[in-house]
Amino acid sequence: MGGPNALQSRDRLYEPVSRLMAREDWERLYADDIEAILRLKQERNAVILAHNYQTPEIFHCVADIRGDSLALARDAQDLEADVIVMAGVHFMAETAKLMNPDKTVLIPDERAGCSLAESITAEDVRKMKERYPGVPVVTYVNSTADVKAETDVCCTSGNAKRVVESLNVPRVIMIPDEFLAQNIQNETGIEMLTWPGHCEVHERFTPQEIRQYRRMHPGVTVIAHPECPPDVVAEADYSGSTANMIDYVAKQKPEKVLLVTECSMSDNLTTLNPETEFVRPCNLCPHMKRITLAGIRRALENMQTPVTIPSALEAPARAAVERMLAI
Repeated sequence: MGGPNALQSRDRLYEPVSRLMAREDWERLYADDIEAILRLKQERNAVILAHNYQTPEIFHCVADIRGDSLALARDAQDLEADVIVMAGVHFMAETAKLMNPDKTVLIPDERAGCSLAESITAEDVRKMKERYPGVPVVTYVNSTADVKAETDVCCTSGNAKRVVESLNVPRVIMIPDEFLAQNIQNETGIEMLTWPGHCEVHERFTPQEIRQYRRMHPGVTVIAHPECPPDVVAEADYSGSTANMIDYVAKQKPEKVLLVTECSMSDNLTTLNPETEFVRPCNLCPHMKRITLAGIRRALENMQTPVTIPSALEAPARAAVERMLAI
């Protein structure tokens, strides 16, 4: 382990996750990879972007930029690093590449996909545009570059309402998340022409489950992600993107909270909000969990796997993301 300085360094690295795991487990499972990753980041002039659904040892111990997909897309624009490692799923790595075409963007595991992104193709979008000529297309960033390239403007769960309202039209094609579109329609009154895509994590929640948690935990504050079905959102005290959830907990400081989303969010917010008790409905995203410390280390050691975007798609896909960021 080294001398006193090395021990003190490990103390600092462990501290952010000290409420979540035993020191001996952290040392045995994670410490060596964390130290190697920190060294490799310096050698490669690399940064790690980590989504809120990443596990705590990634989110708190090696990530440079943390956030939801909107925050990562925004921050990716201003990076001076040569290498970006996306601790998230593939569409997020594609978005980072779109915004940083001259940088190397690595995805530690190419299998880290997304049920939403995989639910629709560019050809599907073209057919919808033929069916509804002149209706603007708003595409959730949880989509592939070829779908984004067919899009007027992208959105995230955090800015979807603002993006849709900025168009000043009575109806919008909103893809691929059917539930997000329905929830935005309920908020705005604007007609949403939808696609039957769902997040495999959020679609599993039910109103009955939320009511059961309320019975088991009287006084709990329920916060639901807008990718959940509308009847689940209706059962919640508040609905918002992962960034909005974080802000709500930080500002409102509820004594007990249920986050109706991927359960790593609760682990990560426990560290940031020690005064709040988190009830954990543990629905895991299998794709996010393909990203591991060992995988990040291999990615930096071997410069694998670089993300590429066909040249014909770069400009139109980037434009859709940039329009979102400008709103």
